[in-house]
Amino acid sequence: MNLIVLGSGSRGNCFALVCDGAVLLIDAGFSAREIERRLELAGVTPTALIGIALTHEHGDHAAGATRLAARHDAPILASFGTWQALAATGERCDYLPLGMATTTVAGPFTVNACPTSHDAAEPIALGVTMPGGVSLGAAYDLGRPTQAVRWFLRDRHCLILEANHDETLLRTSGYPVVVQQRIAGPGGHLSNRDAARLLDEVHHDGLQTVVLAHLSQRCNSEEAARGTVMTSLSARGFRGDLVLAEQDGPMAAIAIRGPAQQSLFA
Repeated sequence: MNLIVLGSGSRGNCFALVCDGAVLLIDAGFSAREIERRLELAGVTPTALIGIALTHEHGDHAAGATRLAARHDAPILASFGTWQALAATGERCDYLPLGMATTTVAGPFTVNACPTSHDAAEPIALGVTMPGGVSLGAAYDLGRPTQAVRWFLRDRHCLILEANHDETLLRTSGYPVVVQQRIAGPGGHLSNRDAARLLDEVHHDGLQTVVLAHLSQRCNSEEAARGTVMTSLSARGFRGDLVLAEQDGPMAAIAIRGPAQQSLFA
């Protein structure tokens, strides 16, 4: 079971989960052709795609979703609000609903969702469970981590979590005040410090991998994100891997393991 960062940042977000020869995408924020190119560079066959799970409809998360789904006869997994927002694209593809009380199965992946706070139609965080009970949570573009999101992310073995901006770099970014307020507001994005606080709350001994995603090129740096988050994780005794997602992927595959599997490789 591998996670491949195909790209994450202000210009597009897409992750690939690979399990038993099947591929599930988490978001599709590049063109269909670009996603196929990045999959092939990562050694993954695009025809293995069995589903595209979307957090919301914004272009940097869903630009290539419907065309890619139609091309490979793979369903879109999303909230109903996101699905309605995508309907205007005109591409015909199948839809599998995701919601707080909905569990959807696509190949070896069992997917569920939790509402988030963002300025989109019906944004969600995603949870994916794989064979053996290995579990991944993905939450970005969430403005504020609600109690529901905190509960949803608990007990995951791998977390993809937004660390969008450094608060000082945002204030000195040159963005208009209204843009800064939108980014830092309850419908915007998590800062490095917000991400660190959330990880402090949801950390547990079984957490093996944290992937920091959606870093702003203008308002953040890898050094600032890693330093802020790692300080918090180290204080909790985190012994896993901290990975910073890059915009221009694909990155090397990340093995996703639960505690029992982890012990086999220790």
